[in-house]
Amino acid sequence: MEAAGVAPIRAQYLSTKEKFHTYLDREGEVTNEKDGDVLAAEDSAESNTGGDLNEPPAKLQKLRNDGSNAEEKNSPEEENRTAKDPQGHKRARGQNKGRPCMKPTHYEKNRLCPSVVQERADKCFFGSRCRFLHSVKEYMATKPPDLGDSCILFKMFGRCMYGVTCRFAAAHLGEDYENVIDEGLLKQREGKPPAVKNSLGKDLQQQLRKKKFPFDKSNQYLCRLAKPNHTKGGRSQAAVPHPTVGREAADSSASPGSVDLRAPGEEAAKVAPSSPKEGPTVEEPESPSQPLAAVESALKTSGVVTDEDLVKLRPCEKRKLDLHEKLYLAPLTTLEGAFPDTMTKCAELLNRTIEVDFVDINVGCPIDLIYNKGGGCGLMSRPNKFEQIVRGMNYVLDVPLTVKIRTGVQEKTNLAHKLIPSIREWGASMVTLHGRSREQRYTKAANWEYIAECAKIASPMPLFGNGDILSFEDANQAMQSGVSGIMIARGALIKPWIFTEIKEQRHWDISSGERLDILKDFTNYGLEHWGSDTQGVEKTRKFLLEWLSFLCRYIPAGLLERLPQRINERPPYYMGRDYLETLMASQNVGNWIKISEMLLGPVPDSFTFLPKHKANSYK
Repeated sequence: MEAAGVAPIRAQYLSTKEKFHTYLDREGEVTNEKDGDVLAAEDSAESNTGGDLNEPPAKLQKLRNDGSNAEEKNSPEEENRTAKDPQGHKRARGQNKGRPCMKPTHYEKNRLCPSVVQERADKCFFGSRCRFLHSVKEYMATKPPDLGDSCILFKMFGRCMYGVTCRFAAAHLGEDYENVIDEGLLKQREGKPPAVKNSLGKDLQQQLRKKKFPFDKSNQYLCRLAKPNHTKGGRSQAAVPHPTVGREAADSSASPGSVDLRAPGEEAAKVAPSSPKEGPTVEEPESPSQPLAAVESALKTSGVVTDEDLVKLRPCEKRKLDLHEKLYLAPLTTLEGAFPDTMTKCAELLNRTIEVDFVDINVGCPIDLIYNKGGGCGLMSRPNKFEQIVRGMNYVLDVPLTVKIRTGVQEKTNLAHKLIPSIREWGASMVTLHGRSREQRYTKAANWEYIAECAKIASPMPLFGNGDILSFEDANQAMQSGVSGIMIARGALIKPWIFTEIKEQRHWDISSGERLDILKDFTNYGLEHWGSDTQGVEKTRKFLLEWLSFLCRYIPAGLLERLPQRINERPPYYMGRDYLETLMASQNVGNWIKISEMLLGPVPDSFTFLPKHKANSYK
C-alpha cells in the first residue's frame, strides 16, 4: 500500500537513510580507475531493501501538510516514532534569510588588474590608486590551478577575453602567457549577432544613472494620473497629442475592453468553439490582409481624445501575440512592482531598448518582501493601482502585455474571477492563472476546476493555466479544462525535459549520463555568460547549486511502480541504478557540491552554500 504523499518506488530500490548516505560517502562500491566512472549499484540497492523504509519525521510531517494528504491521520507506528523524536513535530519551512553572502570576488585574494587582462597595461583604469596586480608572472604564481584544458569561450569565439585569468587558460595561452587567438573562428563570427541579446550597454546605463533617459510617453501618462480632475480608470476628458485613432479602430472589437492584436492591415482570427478534447482551434481570416497604406489612410482623427483612448491598444502599432504551437520557457520579460511610475517607465525602457515578443506582469509572486510593499499578489487587493499599472504599461508598449495572477490572497477567498474581466478591459492581451492562493503557496493541489471557470469568464481573451504539471499526462488533462495553453514552472525546474515528453507524448526514462549532459550544457552557458575566470566560475556554480535543489526531486521513471510521478509526492530514500543516479537523488547540500565539482572543479577553501529554502536540503 502506498504511503500518503510518498512516491511509489519499486521495492528493490528502496533504502534507509543511513545506508543511502553511507553509500554516497564511500562513493559507491566499485570505481573504474581507468575512466573515472562509477559502476552500477543496482545489486547494492536490492540488498538494502530491509530496515526502516519510512521517511524522516520532518519529511513525513511536510508530506502530510501537502495537497490532498493534509487531512489524513497518522498511523500508530508513525505517531510513536514521531513522539520519540520531538524535532519531528517541527517542519522545516520558509526561507534561509540569513544566508552568508560570499561574493565570487572573495574567492581570489590576488587579482590581476583589468587593464592587464585586456592587454592595456599602459592605461590602468585606477591609476596610482590601483590595488590589483600588474605583474602577470606574480599573478600566475598565486593563481589556482586550471579546471580543465578546454575553454568554451575560445572554442566558440576564437578568443577568450579573460586571458590569463581564465580557469581553462591552458587551452589558449602561448609563450610568455600570451593569449592565443584563432583567426579563423574570429572571421566566422564576424557579422553574426552577439551571443547575449538585450543587454544594457554602458552608454544606456550611464543615461539611467544620471536620469537623462527620456521617458516621454511615461511622463505623458503619469501627468494625467496626477491631475486633480482625474477619475478612476483614467476617463477624464482632455485634448492631448496622441496617435490618431479612427472609428474603424474603435469598432474593431466585439465587446467593450476586448483587445485587438492585429498586425497592420491584418484581420482578426476567429476562435472556433471546440470540444474539450480537441482544445481551441483558430480559423484563418476569410479575406486577404489589406495593404498597410490602405489601413493608414483609413485612420482619421476623432476630435477630443480621452484618457481611455490614451491607454487603449493601438491596433496599427501593436505586434500580434502569436502563441499557437509555440514554446516559451519563460515570459521573455517579466516585471513585478507596486507603483505605476516605476512600472510604466520600466516598460518604456524595455520597449525602446530591447527586443521581446511580449512583456508579462507578475502579480502572482507570494514572497513577503514583495507582497509587503504592495507588489506581486498584493496588487490583487489594490485594484486601483493594478489598473493604473496595466493601463500605463499597455500605453507605452508596442508589444502585447500579459498578466500572471493567483486565485487570490486568502485561501478561502477567490478573487481571480472578479479581476479577469477588468484586466481584459484594461488592455491586457492574455492572463495566466496559478490555481492557488498566496496563503496556500504550494501546500495544496492546484484548483483546475476554478481555472476552467475563469477560462470561460476570460473569453475571448486567452487564459493560460498553471500548477502541478510534471508530465505529458498532466499537461493533456490541463488542456481539457478549456484553457488556451499552459504555463510550467516548478515542473520545468524539476524535470527540464518535460517539454520533450509533452511534444512526443511519452515518459522518458532518462539516464544519469544524459542528465549530466544537461548540467554540462548549463555550466557552459553560465561560463559563456558570466565568464570563465574565478568570478564567473563561482557565479555559475551558485546558480547550478540552486537548480540542483529542484533537480534532486526527480525520480527516474524506471524506478517507479506507477507512472507518472506527481509533483507533490516526495521520494523516500532509494538507490539508483548507478552511483551517479543515486548521487543526483540526494537532498544533501554536500552532494550537490560534489556534482558541481564534477563540472566546475573543486570549490575554493572558503566556499559556503546554503539553500534558499529550508526544506530543500537535510541529512
